[in-house]
Amino acid sequence: QVQLVESGGGLVQPGGSLRLSCAASGRTFSNYAAAWFRQAPGKEREFVAAIRRGGEDTFYAESVKGRFTISRDNNKNTLYLQMNNLKPDDTAVYSCAAVALNWGGSHDTEYDHWGQGTQVTVSS
Repeated sequence: QVQLVESGGGLVQPGGSLRLSCAASGRTFSNYAAAWFRQAPGKEREFVAAIRRGGEDTFYAESVKGRFTISRDNNKNTLYLQMNNLKPDDTAVYSCAAVALNWGGSHDTEYDHWGQGTQVTVSS
């Protein structure tokens, strides 16, 4: 099992930036594909970005492409999400997820390890 803990959320003005981190422990993180999902109040959980376990491939939701960057440092057992040019519609609880595969894809049902989430609020 791998345990995931997110950090870095907060309140930011439109156009601002935040970097989320997801610290993994328990198992070798480099054996896990990973992703970020988000869930806004009253809405279903939504895919944000995914990364291959070696970090060589990434995939983004259209709504965040060009603004968000997913990355990982397997030496530090940490997953990141750099979010730039934030918009009010980005307001949500952001959660990291992992699965012991080379690639997990964009469906939340593919992932079996989840963090507790971190709140991101974009407002003036």
